[in-house]
Amino acid sequence: MTSRVTKAGIAAFAAALSACAVGPDFKRPDSPQAQSYTATPLPARTVAAKGEAGKVQTFQHGADIPAQWWTLFHSEKLNALVEEALRANQDVAAAQAALRQANENARAAQGSFFPSFDGSGTVTRQKISGTSFGQPSAGTSIYSVFNASVNVSYTLDVWGGVRRGVEAQRAQAEYQDFQLEGTYLTLTANVVTTAVQEASLRAQIAATEQIVDADRKQLEVVKRQFDLGGVSKVDVLTQQSQLANILATLPSLRKQLAQNRNLLAVLLGRLPSEQPAARFELDDLKLPEDLPVSVPSRLVGQRPDIRAQEALLHQASAEVGVATANMLPQVTISGSYGDSNTNISDLLKSASNVWSIGGGLTQPIFHGGELLHKKRAAVAAYDQALAKYRGTVLGAFQNVADTLHALDADAAALQAQDEAADAAEEAFKLARTQYQAGSISNLTLLVSLRQYQQARIAQLQAQAARYADTAALFQALGGGWWNRQPATVAANTPNKH
Repeated sequence: MTSRVTKAGIAAFAAALSACAVGPDFKRPDSPQAQSYTATPLPARTVAAKGEAGKVQTFQHGADIPAQWWTLFHSEKLNALVEEALRANQDVAAAQAALRQANENARAAQGSFFPSFDGSGTVTRQKISGTSFGQPSAGTSIYSVFNASVNVSYTLDVWGGVRRGVEAQRAQAEYQDFQLEGTYLTLTANVVTTAVQEASLRAQIAATEQIVDADRKQLEVVKRQFDLGGVSKVDVLTQQSQLANILATLPSLRKQLAQNRNLLAVLLGRLPSEQPAARFELDDLKLPEDLPVSVPSRLVGQRPDIRAQEALLHQASAEVGVATANMLPQVTISGSYGDSNTNISDLLKSASNVWSIGGGLTQPIFHGGELLHKKRAAVAAYDQALAKYRGTVLGAFQNVADTLHALDADAAALQAQDEAADAAEEAFKLARTQYQAGSISNLTLLVSLRQYQQARIAQLQAQAARYADTAALFQALGGGWWNRQPATVAANTPNKH
């Protein structure tokens, strides 16, 4: 009975030790209790404008985000490029390798939970003299010594320092996991916005070329009028200058298009000379009309950058425990078992057995303040990580608020630009008719043409902005990674683990 009680007491003591871990137990910071992203409520629907880019968008508050959110643009070409980028992009490859490294380091750290066993074997040839033992008459002796042993060492994790170290490594692996998710999200958003920018630039180039054609025709009219004496040389030169000014905008647009195509190739993991065959026009894209907007309380669980910063905060918390444990006594148990003999054939006989077992206790007494200051440094690192976490949360909420305002403003801006472009086009057509009738000067016509060109370019840029900011909203809300299969979703907050 006494033996059983003793064993039970030892087991209870061991369990108590295993449950003890100095330092703070990590707790996820509370989510902001905000009810909305913006200071003032935004309209539930955007205003309408002309064409596909002018569709009304409705904000679906509380709705979830699909994992493959880019498919909402309904472009097979875009879907194919995003999938290729996810397979071949080098930033993704680097993030995946970093995650593998962190996972292996976390698994390696778990080895500290177990005793370490090391085998050793030695052979020495030595010569001794009897003089060493006070017996000169014994002469000298030459012999070999064979040793084979297994050494065991185990440091009891009395204060949980080892567990805190493993906890820190696991948190680092979680950080790399969310860094990878952030890389996925950034990459998919970049591919979408790059495709949108390409479509916008192609439309701007096409519109500019149409205006150039009209301007050239007008120049021919002015030249004929000059030959007939109807206008002066100044009118011809003015028209030529206007044409040259419009032509001068094309190289810049074409340069931007070439650079945009180069960027797209690199995002796909290709050389700039290996650009994809896909070409994007604004008509290739459909504007998502229903926009899911997550409730603010879920944002901290959805944004990969916030979750990554949370993992660093967790790591910093665990490091405080490691630094605290290093200031306390360390208990080590060691032992060895083996054989030693001068004849290798007798090495495994019982007479050759040697063994030892022992324990050690190490209590830091004086290290010149090193351990204390390291603990204080770990606490300061935690405070720094907490401040960065809070800053990341604030930045995320600002990001969403900015994007929501942008979407509302984009729709209003496109509506106004449509009206401006229509009015400028009608004004130019009227001015051209009046000029041909001799009612206005060539200078007035050129002013009308310039206004039309500017309005048309601004209209195309406003159309592209609606697509780009729609993609920015999906990115700002986290991109829906928690809905990717396989995934585990907690009741209130997305959770990868």
